[in-house]
Amino acid sequence: MDAKLRRLQKEIADLRADTASKITIELVDDSLLHLLGTFIGPPDTPYEGGTYEVDIVIPQTYPFSPPKMKFLTKLYHPNVSSASGAICLDILKDAWSPVLTLKSTMISLQSLLCSPEPTDPQDAEVAKHYMTSRESFNDTARYWAEIYAGAPPTEKKAGASNTEGEEKAATDGKKGKAPVKKAPVVDEIAAAGLNVAHVQQFEALGFERRKVIEVLKRLNYRGTNIAKITDDQVVEKLLS
Repeated sequence: MDAKLRRLQKEIADLRADTASKITIELVDDSLLHLLGTFIGPPDTPYEGGTYEVDIVIPQTYPFSPPKMKFLTKLYHPNVSSASGAICLDILKDAWSPVLTLKSTMISLQSLLCSPEPTDPQDAEVAKHYMTSRESFNDTARYWAEIYAGAPPTEKKAGASNTEGEEKAATDGKKGKAPVKKAPVVDEIAAAGLNVAHVQQFEALGFERRKVIEVLKRLNYRGTNIAKITDDQVVEKLLS
């Protein structure tokens, strides 16, 4: 067994022995070069209580090159692609050092959920949402955590309206199709972090909901930014 594999075995053994971190690493297809990492969303963040899975591929040049990591669990974060799970984190690129380990890298991913870097985003639309309407961003990130990461549902505030990502998908009714993991029922408006009334306003003009959501997301039609965007600008984008 070469030095790289011996190091990986030790890293995995050390991580399994450390139950306090609540980070796990499992082999995929019994290969030390393809791993599945998991961790719990950090407290006092919109991701709290969710379980996040990370796909880890070890390159032949490890530990002199960083592992290739991407989120398998969908999450709403400026530094993670909403579509592919790709991660923008310096230690996974040019800031990697051979002294770093799988454990320290997974801890860095947890820390990234606590402290997003919107000025160096992986997902520009999410970063704009984060910078212009933090409360709405937090609501949307929490919605995704509940839908995709299994985070416990947040109790809705008394008198709160179903806006800015606060609408929750109905989970009663469509039971038991997949015994292992049922696909989430996703509210498109809540998942986009948009206001229901704003979407309905343009739907009433005859535009398809999916198109309205796409355009409002692109324009960052949220929070204080709404005042900077005229209805005519929205309609022009919807017609293009």
